[in-house]
Amino acid sequence: MSQQSPEQRFSNRVENYIRYRPSYPQELIALLEREAKLTPESVIADIGSGTGIFSELLLKAGYAVNGVEPNPPMREAAERLLAGYPRFHSVDGSAQATTLADHGADLIVSAQAYHWFDTPEARAEFRRILKSGGKIALIWNERHLDSTPFLRDYEAMLRKFGTDYAEIRHENIGPESLKLVFPGGYEVHTFPNSQRFDYEGLEGRLLSSSYTPAPGRPGHESMLAELRRLFNEHQQDGQVSIDYDSRVYLGN
Repeated sequence: MSQQSPEQRFSNRVENYIRYRPSYPQELIALLEREAKLTPESVIADIGSGTGIFSELLLKAGYAVNGVEPNPPMREAAERLLAGYPRFHSVDGSAQATTLADHGADLIVSAQAYHWFDTPEARAEFRRILKSGGKIALIWNERHLDSTPFLRDYEAMLRKFGTDYAEIRHENIGPESLKLVFPGGYEVHTFPNSQRFDYEGLEGRLLSSSYTPAPGRPGHESMLAELRRLFNEHQQDGQVSIDYDSRVYLGN
């Protein structure tokens, strides 16, 4: 397994992350508004906010967002991209030590991040910053693994070339872990999501993942050759589709 810390894994992948990572369906925001009973005064803590993909959806809906991110390049990217939103507050902190005030968050969200800090310390910190009656939402875009021939071959390529792909997949978060996050119980909501890419976009999407060999590392060129082969085999009208289930674990 890679010894690189979670806080540093994406430092050299920020630009690809900004350009090629998927966003989330608008229906997901409507779900959070309804179930967390959000109001214009609500304050949301986005833990592991990265480059601000999910924070921006919340900001567009009018909410105040504290984006907590320990990785400097990703946090600085969010500050740049979200500079036009006065209700965005960038926080140099971690899931275990957010620096946020006690019981100040109406809703805690963690989008595509909780598997990096599934620890007792993070769970305790969530409880410290969450208001009484507040909700927690753990969110992932779960890529389909075999729903199309392209996605089946793409998954096989990741297993072949990924540096620690199997170890760090977010699907490793199981029911026992979720029970610890949500002692009051939780519900699961799922929304369809998809991205379409030309070859340049597909390569950028691949290289945004921390478990793929970076340029100059062993396996990088062989992986890209395999990606090109898969694209040429499966493309239709010069594009391929990556499909997801946007899944929300919501509770308290």
